[in-house]
Amino acid sequence: MNRLALITGATSGIGRAFAERLAADSHDLVIVGRRKERLDEFAEAHPDVDVRVVAADLSTGAGIDAVAEICATEPLTMLVNNAGVAHYMPLADLPADKAAELVNVKVLAPTMLTRAVVAGMRERGAGTIVNMAGMIAFSGPAPHSQMPPRVVYAGTLAYLVAMSQTLNAELAGTGVNVQVVCPGVVATEFHERQGLDLSMVPRMSAEDVVTASLRGLELGETVCAPGVADAGLLEAIFQADLAAFGAQSPELAPRYRVSG
Repeated sequence: MNRLALITGATSGIGRAFAERLAADSHDLVIVGRRKERLDEFAEAHPDVDVRVVAADLSTGAGIDAVAEICATEPLTMLVNNAGVAHYMPLADLPADKAAELVNVKVLAPTMLTRAVVAGMRERGAGTIVNMAGMIAFSGPAPHSQMPPRVVYAGTLAYLVAMSQTLNAELAGTGVNVQVVCPGVVATEFHERQGLDLSMVPRMSAEDVVTASLRGLELGETVCAPGVADAGLLEAIFQADLAAFGAQSPELAPRYRVSG
C-alpha cells in the first residue's frame, strides 16, 4: 500500500512545499485548500502520484466536517495541519468574524482533523501528525513594542504546541508520532494576504521549513523550531514548564497571603 498524506493549506507556501516534497518521495496525496484552480494545477503537474483534490474552507463547519470525514475513513499515513490565517490587529479592533476564522482554522480544524485520523493510525500502528504553528507561540512575555498586535493568533499557535506535546505523550508506544513545527518568518504569500510587506525582512524558505520538519521527525523531535540553532533553549523552556507544573501545592503561595 502506498503512503498517503493529507495536507491542508496546500495551495501555496509551506503546504505546497510539503506536497512537492512528499510527491517526490512517492506519497499519494490528498491536498486541501480554498483555491481549487491551484490544487488542480498541482495535480496535473504530478501525474506520477495519485493526487486527490479537495476544495474546502476550514474556517467553516462544513469544510472541517468534509475533511474530517476523509481523515476518518482513508488510511492516511501522514496528516499535515498547515492551513492558516493571521489577522494581525489589536483584539479590540479584531472583527468577530475574523476572530472566529482564526480560531476555526488554527484551533478547531486541527483538533477535529487530528481527532478523526488518530484512531485509524493507532489501529494500524503507524502514522505521523504534523501541526504547523510558529515561534510566535513563545512570544507571550514580549513587550508590545517588540511584537505586532497578534493576541488571538499567538494564542492559537500556543494551543497547537501544547496539544501536540500532550498528544504525542498520550500516543507513546502506539507507532503514531506528533510534531509541531514552529518557524519564524517564512517567505510565502501568508503575510502578503494580510497586507504586510516583509520583503525587506530576512525570511526562511518554505522548502527549508519542510526539510526541518522531516529531519526533526527522524530525530524524534516533538517541537521542531527550524530557525533555532541551539535546541537547548527549547529544552530549557520545557523543563521550566515542568518545574512550575511540579511545584504546585494545594497551599496558597506565600506571596498571595495578606500580612497582618
